[in-house]
Amino acid sequence: MKGLGHEDQAKRLDALRGGTPQQPHDARAIAALAANPGCTRRALMDGAGIDKDAAARHLGFPAPFGQSPFAITRGNVFETLVKADGCAELLRMLRELLGLPIAEVAYHDVENVGAHLRHTHTRALIDRAARDTHDAGTLYDHPLLSLRIAGHTAYLEPDVVAFQLGGRFHIVEIKSFAVIDGQADPAAVAAAARQAAVYVLALRTMLEELGHDPLKVAHDVVLVCPENFANRPVATLVDVRKQLAVLKRQLARMTSLDRLLDGLPDDLTFDLVPGEDGRPTRPVAELADALRRATARYAPDCLSTCDLCFFCRDEARQEGASDLLGRHVRDELGGVASVAEALGLADGVRQPAEGQEEIARLLRGAERLRKECLT
Repeated sequence: MKGLGHEDQAKRLDALRGGTPQQPHDARAIAALAANPGCTRRALMDGAGIDKDAAARHLGFPAPFGQSPFAITRGNVFETLVKADGCAELLRMLRELLGLPIAEVAYHDVENVGAHLRHTHTRALIDRAARDTHDAGTLYDHPLLSLRIAGHTAYLEPDVVAFQLGGRFHIVEIKSFAVIDGQADPAAVAAAARQAAVYVLALRTMLEELGHDPLKVAHDVVLVCPENFANRPVATLVDVRKQLAVLKRQLARMTSLDRLLDGLPDDLTFDLVPGEDGRPTRPVAELADALRRATARYAPDCLSTCDLCFFCRDEARQEGASDLLGRHVRDELGGVASVAEALGLADGVRQPAEGQEEIARLLRGAERLRKECLT
C-alpha cells in the first residue's frame, strides 16, 4: 500500500471506520491531538473520524470526561458576564492588557445571521477587517472558523475574535476555572492553550486563503478566567507557539497517513457495526483485538485528553509497559519497553541488548545509589 493516493487513502480510512457514522472534529478533540502526537492508534482513529467515545463504552472502558451540570451552568454564567453589554467587560480588560487606546470598539455578533451562513459571513468580516488600514477595532462574537482534518472539514467556534489595533487579531478564550492569588491550575491552562492554538491555526488558515498574511493573527491569546472565588474576570496573555508547532506536525501526520496505513493488514477495520438503533453490535473481543493491531502510546496525561485512555491503560498494565510511569520516564528509558525489563537491567540479572548499554549503566548506577540510601 505504499504511495497511496488521496482517493486510495480516503477509501482505506473509510474501511477502517466501516459502517460507523463519521465523527466530526471539534476544537477539544483537535486540541487533544497535540497532547500525544506519537500515538498511532489515535492518529488512525481520528484520521478516519471514528467515534472513540462510543468505542470505549462498547469495550467497557468509558472515559471520565464531561462536566457536571453545576460546572456547565457556572461556565455559561461567567461567559455571559464577560460578554454582557457588547463585551464591555472584555473591552476593559483588553485596554489594560493590550494597551488599547481606542475610545470605542465595535461589537459584531456573527451568530445573528443564522448557522448556515455563519462561516461565509465570518470570512467576509475577517477579510474586510484585514483590508482595513485604519486603527479601528471590532469584537467578533460567535465567529465560525474551519480547519481541514485528514481530508474532512471541521467547523470551530472560538469564544471571541478580537480585531485589534494595527490589523492584529487576537483569539479570546473564556474559561471558568479560577485564578487564585495569580495562579491557575497548570493542567487547565495547558488544555486551554492547546484549544486556543486550534483557533489561532484556523484563523491563520482563513486569512491565508483570503490572500492575507496569516501572522496577522497573534500567537498570544487572551485567556479570561474568574479571579479568586468571585466572578470578577481577569485576563492574561498566553503564548501558544509551542502548541501551534505540535498541532501543525500532528495534522500533517494525519493528512499523510500512508506510512501508518502501510503497516496495517488490508482487512483490518475498527467498525463498531452499529445496529438499527445506532448501538455497536461488534463482539467486544474482536474490536479489542483490532485496536491492538494499531500501536498506542499511552501516558498518564491521556486520562484527561483521550476517550480510549482507560482501554489503553489496561493494555499497558497487562504488558507491564514503562508508559505507565509517564512520558518523561519512558523517554529517559529509551528503548526499554517494560518495567520488568528496566528492573532486570538495574539489578544485573538481564544483559542489555544492542543499544541498551548506556541506559543499563545508568539504571545500575541508580539501583546502587538506592541500596546505599536504604542501608
